[in-house]
Order: sequence, then structure tokens, then C-alpha cells
Amino acid sequence: MTQCAKDKWELFVFDWDGTVMDTTYLIARALQEASLKLGYAAPTMETARAAIGMGWAEIIQMVCPECPPERYDAFCQAYRDWYIHREATVRLYEHMPELLQAMHQAGLRLAVATGKSRLGLNRVFGLTGIGPLFEATRTADESFSKPNPAMLYELSDETGVPVDRMVMIGDTTHDLLMAQNAGCDGVGLTYGAGTRQQLESIPSLAVVDSVRELADVLGLGHLLAAKLDQSEA
Repeated sequence: MTQCAKDKWELFVFDWDGTVMDTTYLIARALQEASLKLGYAAPTMETARAAIGMGWAEIIQMVCPECPPERYDAFCQAYRDWYIHREATVRLYEHMPELLQAMHQAGLRLAVATGKSRLGLNRVFGLTGIGPLFEATRTADESFSKPNPAMLYELSDETGVPVDRMVMIGDTTHDLLMAQNAGCDGVGLTYGAGTRQQLESIPSLAVVDSVRELADVLGLGHLLAAKLDQSEA
């Protein structure tokens, strides 16, 4: 089955927030608190969750449309002030570290395409220790915001993998639309920011509810099972 996965895809691209790490609620709360800190009404939790994964300008336009561009930096700082001190409390999703480790050990190539900043991604790589598993990464502050396909094109340029030999794995419609716009397969995850109904509105390879189901869809269920057995031994 690993060979089947290699035959179909050469690069497995993961979103981060709401896909690898269980940060969705914390990010949404931080967006609410930043809006309040600047004197604006807090967005609903639904609106805040829907903005996750985009670049900062797009996020602020969605969650705090009254905020003028000249206050965007202040909004970002208010967000960071609230979020960073709480970030160490969040964890990787159940079975995600085992899946990533098993894929890496099997010789599968991994990458990240995230709405986080480079500073933010480096910070969580340090917290989790799994950064070395990924051979290439792109962040929203050094590329275009999802669903623009630029991050996937740039990953293609860096790794030498054609976009049609990639699969994009994420928890929002932004991820699936980016995959569609780039011309690669996409897999949606319902355990993050996006609902099943939202994710199924975008054509994709599959929409799944857990890391175990993700492994099965990718043809890697046996790798995850073996890794979990090894961890329990």
C-alpha cells in the first residue's frame, strides 16, 4: 500500500492549524480578543473559525471589517499578545505525530502550506519537535493567501514535484480550493475549523473525520497501525 501511495503522489502537503495541531478554538478566541482589544465588536465563533487559514489582511477583513488597514499591525500584535502565552497548551491531534513519523520513515515526502507566519510556524516546530519531518514549507507571510495556489506552485518549484503529483490535506475550504486551483488532489478533515457540509461543497478526493480515516484514504492505514502498535509495545 505504501508503494501505491508513492505511485499516486510524490508530495503530501499538510495544512497546520486545525489539521496537524489542535489550535482552532484558541485561534478563534484570539481573533475575538484582538477585536475587543482594539475597541471593535468581537466576531462570532463561526466567523472567526471560517477565517482560519488565510493571510492576515484577509482574516482581518473577515473578522473585523471596521478595522482600517492602518490598524492591521495593531490587530496582529493584540492577537499575538493573547495567543502566544496560551499556545503551549495545545497539542497535535491524536495519531497525527505517529502518522507523520510513519510516512517519513517509509520515505514519503512531506511539506507544509499554512496560513501561519514563518515566525509562528518555526515556533510550533520548536514546541512539537516534528519540523525535521517536512522537507519544504510555505507560510502566508511569504506567499499569497489561500485559496490562491501560489504556495503549492512554490512547493512544486522547490521540491521538483509537479502539482498534479501532490495531495493537499487540510481542514478548511481554503485548503480544498487551493488544491483545486492548483490542479492537485485534496483531502478535507472535519475535526478542525470546517464542517463536513462546508468541506463537501468543494470537489475533493475525500472528506474524513479522523487521522485514522485520513491514513486509510491515503492508502497508509497499515503504516499507522504498525506505528501505533510499536508505540504501545
